[in-house]
Amino acid sequence: MDYTREDLQEAHRQIASTIHKLNEVIKTFEAKPDPDRYKSQLTLARRRVAAFTLAQQLIRDQLDHQEM
Repeated sequence: MDYTREDLQEAHRQIASTIHKLNEVIKTFEAKPDPDRYKSQLTLARRRVAAFTLAQQLIRDQLDHQEM
């Protein structure tokens, strides 16, 4: 499926926002008195950051490819 440059740029912005919010969630859980209590939530947030970071890179690659 082909996406417009604008579609890709908006997806990139939304993913960047989500990554930022997830990183804030991670900081919040890590700052709690007993962070081990939130181990599963931290693991999930970290995995989501990794997945969204991968998606962000793929979008960047597609944007770079469109410029050629």
